[in-house]
Amino acid sequence: MAKPRGNPRYANGARRRAVRRRVLAAYDTCHICGKPVDKTLPARDPWSAEVDELLPVSKGGSPYEFANCKLSHRACNELRSNKSIEWARQAVRGEGDIRATSVPFRTSTW
Repeated sequence: MAKPRGNPRYANGARRRAVRRRVLAAYDTCHICGKPVDKTLPARDPWSAEVDELLPVSKGGSPYEFANCKLSHRACNELRSNKSIEWARQAVRGEGDIRATSVPFRTSTW
C-alpha cells in the first residue's frame, strides 16, 4: 500500500478551508503572543494570520478539528513548530531556559 504524499493538513482541502474560515471568524488575537492578528496581510507576511494546531499534526493532532485549532501569527507559529505552547510563549517573551533541542550538547573528553 502506498504511503500518502503531500501535506496531511490538505488531504481534505475543503474541510481544512472550512476550519480555517471558522478559526479566522472566531479569534482576533494570537494564542501564543496575545497580540492582535491582522487578517488582511498577505500569506507570506510574518504577522499574517495562520491556523495553529494545539496538538501538532506531527504528534497525532487533527488539522480538521476546530477544538484543536487556534489563530496565530505566522512568525509565532513558525517559532513554535511542534513544541509546546508554554515553550513558545516563553520564547516570545524571551524568558526561561530555552533549548533548541532536547538533546544536551556534550563535548568529547578524549
